[in-house]
Amino acid sequence: MSLLLQIETATTACSVALVQHGNVLAVKELNQRNIHAGVITVFIEEIFARAGKTYANVDAIAVSSGPGSYTGLRIGVSTAKGLCFGLDKPLVSVETLQAMADGMAQQITEDNILLCPMIDARRMEVYTALFDSKGKRIRPTSAEIIDEHSFGDLLINQKILFFGDGAAKCKEVLSQYANACFDTVFENSATHLTKGATLGFDAQRFEDVAYYEPFYLKDFIAGKKAGA
Repeated sequence: MSLLLQIETATTACSVALVQHGNVLAVKELNQRNIHAGVITVFIEEIFARAGKTYANVDAIAVSSGPGSYTGLRIGVSTAKGLCFGLDKPLVSVETLQAMADGMAQQITEDNILLCPMIDARRMEVYTALFDSKGKRIRPTSAEIIDEHSFGDLLINQKILFFGDGAAKCKEVLSQYANACFDTVFENSATHLTKGATLGFDAQRFEDVAYYEPFYLKDFIAGKKAGA
């Protein structure tokens, strides 16, 4: 039975989990900005101790691949790659929006609803995609600037659940549609990678650790520091 160490750092949430053949043994997470580099290895040590496992027991490392925070993704992927090199274990990547959809699909009971995870980008821009209620992708991942016309072709007749750290800022412009639903308390979690990571491991869809990079979607643009 596979034991996977799963890492999620694509947003403000820093989350790690140990999962054995689809069952979560231990999870440690904190949703706080700019803490990932300082706590991720501590969190990993904690979940190993809590689950009574060691690094030697791990069969693979799974990481949330993006899109999302450039800094968060770099920290998560660098940590995962370092562990893979040090332990000689394979790397499994799970696209972040897919993991979010899989996580939400486990929480809802309504079938006739589409899932729209949103990751906050600049201003009214979000990284997003569309999935059915089971987590099957309907629209590809893209960077979208949200206005009152966004998703209008679907929202006329179809319920859509918007969630993730980009959903709150879109609520005002999209709530004109009766079919627009919002979950603004959803937080990314390493546990949401479980379905994709388990399927990837079982199918041996492993990344080339030496050359693997996060899925940034857009080029990094540095912001000006305060007072500059």
